[in-house]
Formats: sequence, structure tokens, C-alpha cells
Amino acid sequence: MTSPASATKDATLERLYSKITWRLLPFLTLCYMFAFLDRINVGFAKLQMQADLGFSDAVYGTGAGIFFIGYVIFEIPSNLLLSKIGARKTLARIMILWGLVSAGMMFVHDATTFYALRFLLGVFEAGFAPGMILYLTYWYAPSRMARVMAVVMAAGPIGGSLGGPLSGWAMSALDGFHGLQGWQWMFLVEGLPCTVLGVITYLTLTDRPEQARWLDDREKAILASDLTAADRSASHGSLLKAVRDPRVIGIAFSNFCVICGIYTVSFWLPTILSAAGMTGTTAIGLVSALPYIAALVAMRLLCLSSDRRRERRWHSALCGFVGAAALLGATLYPHTLAAALPAITLATAMMWASYTVLWAIPADYLDAGSAPGGIAFVNVVGVLGGFFSPIIIGGVKTATGSMAAGMSVMIALLIAGSIVMLANRLPRPSRIQRYVSDECVPAASNSQS
Repeated sequence: MTSPASATKDATLERLYSKITWRLLPFLTLCYMFAFLDRINVGFAKLQMQADLGFSDAVYGTGAGIFFIGYVIFEIPSNLLLSKIGARKTLARIMILWGLVSAGMMFVHDATTFYALRFLLGVFEAGFAPGMILYLTYWYAPSRMARVMAVVMAAGPIGGSLGGPLSGWAMSALDGFHGLQGWQWMFLVEGLPCTVLGVITYLTLTDRPEQARWLDDREKAILASDLTAADRSASHGSLLKAVRDPRVIGIAFSNFCVICGIYTVSFWLPTILSAAGMTGTTAIGLVSALPYIAALVAMRLLCLSSDRRRERRWHSALCGFVGAAALLGATLYPHTLAAALPAITLATAMMWASYTVLWAIPADYLDAGSAPGGIAFVNVVGVLGGFFSPIIIGGVKTATGSMAAGMSVMIALLIAGSIVMLANRLPRPSRIQRYVSDECVPAASNSQS
């Protein structure tokens, strides 16, 4: 039975986390939405750009994937720099530069400029996602991280669901305006807002709770006490040991596999819908929102279940298995919209749910000393999936005229990643404190924090 004092303490803590949530998560989610949109909108541009510039599927796949080479090279240094100079400067710098380069994609005129700008986009965006995750660990106890990740990772599906119609509209309505092609306007419209968000980040973001002017001294003490009770200082090893830890390597491999599946959809969904019989960039943009809407629902339900049961591995792995089966269905019936669309919708939902729960694991397992490098390492290995996935599928499609063989590789990787996740005997989150909230999204009275 809960004592009155304990109930009062829990209520106070919930109000505090609600305040933090409403201050941080909506803005960070918006920023991550544009980050995701600016890396995948090339999939919509392909519908016009490929014909305008004479690109083969292999050239497109290489350009889509080369983004992640620059991303990987600068990922860990950027995350380590964040822990030294702070999130405000790091995230602002990232967003301003990637916004300018993303808008600069409108000047692509051959394969060389395509590759160069995609590479630079990866260089400048490197560190944003793991930096944001690391930043959130400064504000939330591990017991809340799956729900927090469900909110910020929802930015990906939100970016997909809003970006599809927005991209389709820009490419159709603005085509020919002031002598520019629709795909050029799309890059400009979706890139420049990021620079504005970067400036806002620099002016408003607070690096650490103890520096927050919007928290009073009592609230800072309560938060510090809760984070200390979560035993963040428990040692699992240094940075070097973190990246050598077989469990961390297992998490990273599973992340790689699920990201291969996610970017199969992200970069090729417009092409898949076109092959299934859909025509018109506006119609394809609208229908492409459906898989991402389904992903938002799945992420909410799975994060809630994962936090309630204090379990991560089975939640992530089972979603991966279902996602692989659904992707197989889309591969078997590529020219039948009635079969391909439900299959790709289910696959997208399950892969995003698996990915979101997976990202709650590093917060449970890594200590404060190894978290910056460990989180960046898991993300670096994962984003390599974004490099290999479009290159494999693009190369195979150019060579064979079909995506089936490349899709089969992605299906096999999803299965392998799920098997490794189950075999990775991570400790259950025993440090998690008593579960309080029943919500996965922010609410005024019962916050997702």
C-alpha cells in the first residue's frame, strides 16, 4: 500500500517530468522530424530527378547511401564533442549546416554533385540523433526512456507521413515555377526551415538541468535525486570497454539490421508504390503517409508494453520477425497494390516499433562514462544499414530489373538481427524504479516523460 508521503513524492515527480517533457520533447521531435525528412526526401525527388538527370537505379542507390559514409565518419567525434561543449552549440551547428546543404541539393546536375552533396549532408548531420539521445539521458531516468524514445523517434514516421504529401505537393504545384523543377523546389522548401530551427536551438536549449532557469532549486534537487536513485553512476566500463562489450556489439548489430529494413522503405517506398500501379507524385505522396501513420500507432503500443513489463529484447525481436514476414509479403506481390500496400504498411510499423524499443536498451545498460561513446557506436553501426540498404537494392534493380533479390537480403538481415537480439542476454532493467505513468505520449495530467 502506498503511503501518503510516497504518493505525494510520486505526484511531485510526475509534475516535474511533465514540465520537462513539454519543454524539451515537442521541439526536439520537430527537429528530428526535419532531420529524417531531409535524409529521405531524395526518395520522392527520384520520381522526377532520375529522369531529368538520367540517373540509373544504381546511381540513385549509391547517392542515397553515401549520405551515411559522411555520417559515420563524424558520428562519434560529434557525440564526444557534445559532452564537452554542450548540446546547445552542438545541435545548433548541426542543424544550421545540414539545412543549408539540404537546400543546396537543388543544384544537383550530375552524379558527381549528387554524391558530393549527399556526402556533405551526412557529414553535417552526423551526431544529431545520438546527441539527442545522450542529451535526453541528462534529463530522464532509465525507467522513462522507452516512453521518451517513443516520442522523439515518432519524428521519423511523422516526417514520413507529413513529408510524403508535402514532397508530392511541392514537386507537382511548384514544378516550373521561376524556371526550377519540382524536385528542386522540394529540397529548398524542406531544407531551409532546419537553419531556422538551428538558430532557435542555440537561443533556447539548456545544456544541463542544473543550468535550466525554468526549473527552480527545489525542482533541480528532486530531479538530481531521481537520476541518482536510478544509479546512472553504476560502472559497466570505460568508453573503450563499452565498444568492446559483446552485449553492446549485439545491440549495434541488431540496430544495423532493423535500419536496413527501415531505409528499404524510406528510400524506395515511392518506387514500390509506383511499381504497384500508382501514378502521379501527389497521389504517391499521400498514400506513402499510411505506413508511417501505422508506425506511430505501433510505437506507442509497444513502448507502453515494454515499460510496463520492464522488458526490451522480446518486444524488439518479435516486431523484427513480424516486420520481416510482412516485407516478404510485399516482395512476393510487388505489382498488386491491394497486397503490397498492406504488407509494406505492416512492415514499416513493426520495424519502427522494434527500433524504438531497441533504443531504450543503451539507456538501461550504459553508465554515464561510457554512454556518449557507446550510444554513438550503436548508432554508427546502425546507420551503416542506411548505406548498404539502398546500394544493394539499387545495384540489384539495375542489374536484374527487379527489387526482389535485394529485398530478400533485407528480409534475411531483419531475421538475423532479431535472432541476435533474443540471444543477447542483457540484464533486465532492474535499476528501473516503480512504474508510475501509463501514457506513452505527453498529456497535461498524466505525462509521457
